[in-house]
Amino acid sequence: MTTPFVCVLIAFLLIWLARIPVLVALGKQDGVDNKHPHRQLARLAQLDGFAARAVGAHRGLAEGFAPFAAGVVIAEIAGADPRRASVLAIAFVVCEIVYVLAYLADVDYLRAFVWLIGFLATIGLYALAAAA
Repeated sequence: MTTPFVCVLIAFLLIWLARIPVLVALGKQDGVDNKHPHRQLARLAQLDGFAARAVGAHRGLAEGFAPFAAGVVIAEIAGADPRRASVLAIAFVVCEIVYVLAYLADVDYLRAFVWLIGFLATIGLYALAAAA
């Protein structure tokens, strides 16, 4: 498996690791409702503080995953430079890790900055494919 594909796997796993603080926050507030999880998810918008940030971090990772994964696949199919694709994929994963930590720690400027770098890394994968 190539480095960019390993990064896709890591990014996917990060989405679910970021779910752990959400479950912890829910458990502290009104418990995890395993019988009606979708009803509980609908109430997530009412959370505040750490719980709201945990939900935001989880959702942010989920939103960025599909374009990144597609960019990796498209770059691979197009025969883009594997070294550059690897650098961009690793940069994206590092940004995602810092993004979650900054989100949970409520460091908004860092969170926004690493989100932008991750977004640019994703765009870079598409650019590599277009240039191949």
